[in-house]
Amino acid sequence: MRSLTDLSLREKKVIVRVDFNVPIDDNFKIIDDRRILAAIPTIKLLIKKGAKVILMSHLGRPKNGPENNFSLKHLVSHLSDVLNTPVRFSNDCVGNDVQKMVNNLKIGEVLLLENLRFYSQEKDGDVEFAKQLANLADVYVNDAFGAAHRAHASTSIIAQFFPENKFFGLLLKNELDCLKKALYSAKRPFTAIIGGAKITGKIDLITALFDKVDNLIVGGGMAYTFAKAIGGNIGKSLVENKKIPLAKNLVDEAKNKGVNLILPTDSVNADNFSNDAELHVSSIKKIDSNYIGLDIGPESIRSFSEIILNSKTIIWNGPMGVFEMSNFESGTKEIANAICLATERGGFSLVGGGDSVAAIKQFGLVRKVSYMSTGGGAMLKYLEGKKLPGVEAILS
Repeated sequence: MRSLTDLSLREKKVIVRVDFNVPIDDNFKIIDDRRILAAIPTIKLLIKKGAKVILMSHLGRPKNGPENNFSLKHLVSHLSDVLNTPVRFSNDCVGNDVQKMVNNLKIGEVLLLENLRFYSQEKDGDVEFAKQLANLADVYVNDAFGAAHRAHASTSIIAQFFPENKFFGLLLKNELDCLKKALYSAKRPFTAIIGGAKITGKIDLITALFDKVDNLIVGGGMAYTFAKAIGGNIGKSLVENKKIPLAKNLVDEAKNKGVNLILPTDSVNADNFSNDAELHVSSIKKIDSNYIGLDIGPESIRSFSEIILNSKTIIWNGPMGVFEMSNFESGTKEIANAICLATERGGFSLVGGGDSVAAIKQFGLVRKVSYMSTGGGAMLKYLEGKKLPGVEAILS
């Protein structure tokens, strides 16, 4: 398909689905602008090509129409600063007033529409709502990887109204290229690191990765369900009792497929869920009945790190422990450091998922991994081998 970089867009009205779903504090200050910054190259390219740029996004989860807390107007000033150009704002995303603002746009100007999710039709994938958005522009660009797994009006339905003029933005294309590189052109050994609280939500991912990776490292809260499944005593640690049979099956499946499934051998435990709790390190299968496992232990850190350092391709999704508390950050921090060192030695590393990305930022390692994905949910779906509606709509 044609590339956005090859198009002639002078005087064309281009509507771009971006992902500006960023965290904002009580004073409407942006806490993390990474998703905004990720969209800037596409917007600047369109400005350089003389397009009239219309940006649309969602923010948060408004329930009953417009809510000030979720208004995109709070992003305008910062967006103007990082884009180094004034950004206009529309108090709505469809309707006559919006159409008038679009009609008055000059070459190279940028207009940000109000939160798409102020309309329930956005999440419903309503065709008429998508058509109203489409009527604003000549060209459609999807640059919202973080929403590409949603079949919403602005991410997939709208594309049908641009049969010859629908394109991937630079960010979305780069995300797909990096995922393809990791999955289909992986240099060996290929290691996946999966963490987080629960097996639920990661079952399809783990199963799919068994067919692709050499090593699959499991950490985080889900590790305690595996530990119990293989006969361990895990004290008061997080466990999904209903998933214990599944965890046993996954251990057996890994053996049958020749995948090296690596579970933690030790655990950092606390007598309560607090950074000031009394700590105790033990075998992950011998945790005192009054303690909670909150991080992988030093033995696990060493064994995980050794595998990572010998890997040429690494995917990481999910922390190793409760890294938000300093006494339980070591597992996540040291695994992150190992990934960065493997990258420095020539490996390819892909990090995705909100907590993993937050950890990389917290430890000041942003520039030391090959790529940080802007979409945790979309990345998981892609790694599971599932089609992303926002991507398929452009390709069809």
